[in-house]
Amino acid sequence: MRLLLIRHGQTPSNVLGALDTLVPGPGLTELGLEQAAAIPAALADESIGALFASVQTRAQLTAAPLAASLGLPVQVREGLREIAAGDLEMATDAASIRIYHEVAFGWAAGDLERRMPGGDTGVETFGRFDRVIDEAAASGHGTVACVAHGQIIRAWTAGQALNLDADTASRHVLHNTGVVTLEGSPADGWTVLSWTGTALGGPRLDEGMATGPGGLPD
Repeated sequence: MRLLLIRHGQTPSNVLGALDTLVPGPGLTELGLEQAAAIPAALADESIGALFASVQTRAQLTAAPLAASLGLPVQVREGLREIAAGDLEMATDAASIRIYHEVAFGWAAGDLERRMPGGDTGVETFGRFDRVIDEAAASGHGTVACVAHGQIIRAWTAGQALNLDADTASRHVLHNTGVVTLEGSPADGWTVLSWTGTALGGPRLDEGMATGPGGLPD
């Protein structure tokens, strides 16, 4: 199966640099809506058979133009929501953001029992995301798209992909409406085919990976 993991468009909290992970969360900025509107044309060559989005408003608003263009329903799933920030919720300081990254990418490196301060463990977080991917794979479609969130996409991909490690994923950004494309299955594992760090409607990166600091989640 070909799996497209798409980060949502820009939100007001992204502009503030805040760890905003609650449900339902904010909507999209004007730029975020423009980014979402650019997705259908950018993915026109993909034969998407099913479309999922997280329970957070920003993901559903991002998925809406693609759903309309494909004539598909947006299947909303709790498992695709962002990694809960717990005690770090709405923090903007560098120390809190560093802890959030350390825990999430620690999970990707195998420390799944570690708990986000005041939040969930990696077992709980990756488990809920896995259940949605299992459902997508069981649908029988050749290509499935999931609109989710920056940190959960990066950390889960690093934990699951056969050709990507946690350190590499932590050092590469996934800006709003960037996409990670994987191929494989829950049984056989996943291979990252491309990692487009910039917006789907903006410049594309020849090498797939964007270079730069880890960047903010959500």
